[in-house]
Amino acid sequence: MEKAKYAMITGASRGLGANLAEGCARRGMNLLLLSLPEEGLEEKATVLAEEHSIDVRTFELDLCDKEALEEVAEKINSEFEVNYLINNAGFGGARSFETTDIPYLDEMILLNIRALVLLTRLLLSNLKKQGGAHILNIASMASFGPMPFKTVYPASKAFVLSFSRGLNTELRGSGVLVSTVHPGGMPTNNEVSQRIEQHGRLARSTFMSPAAVAEISIRQSLKGKSVIIPGSMNKVSRLLFRIIPVPQQLRILRRTFIKEASAK
Repeated sequence: MEKAKYAMITGASRGLGANLAEGCARRGMNLLLLSLPEEGLEEKATVLAEEHSIDVRTFELDLCDKEALEEVAEKINSEFEVNYLINNAGFGGARSFETTDIPYLDEMILLNIRALVLLTRLLLSNLKKQGGAHILNIASMASFGPMPFKTVYPASKAFVLSFSRGLNTELRGSGVLVSTVHPGGMPTNNEVSQRIEQHGRLARSTFMSPAAVAEISIRQSLKGKSVIIPGSMNKVSRLLFRIIPVPQQLRILRRTFIKEASAK
């Protein structure tokens, strides 16, 4: 009898991650959900399992803790067949680089870059055994250019895009397809919603609900699309990134994000 297969999602307790879990559950996928402790993950897993008649397992850990990450990956590889890896965990925000605490910057790099790379590497053999698997890495519209008062965040997401496209080409013929999705802002919580209000009308027009982004991301990644840009306004924004010279982009973005950074 063939073993059951699972989709594995990091940062699954809230925001986009919770919506990605819901989207996979609606498609009948069994789930391996990862999040920080004490974020209500077990309760969410119980609801998903009951509503969709699937198996849902939870793992609570700090993905910035390399030893804990490796232990969980080892356990998952030994007990589960994973055919869909969604690297969703990450964070960002607008702050003055000079005054930002070192631990905040370090955590962003560890979570947005190192955890994603290590989990992908540790799960890759498992994925390749499935005879058809997908990796979905959550990037951002910020991947496409530098941004003042965000600095490290867009750089980390540019890494995700470059890493994913290179790996997707490297794995050609292996049965594993790698995608990135590039959402704009999403009102995932009160803090993010307040930040949205600091932006201009054009920037606000690119924002989408986490549920809509999750549905587009899953649907297009399962079709094998390598770069996913959800929403018509985000596609327009991507075109502007290509047309407008970088110095002019930076002047516009400085005016946009200095308000957000100053509000902290």
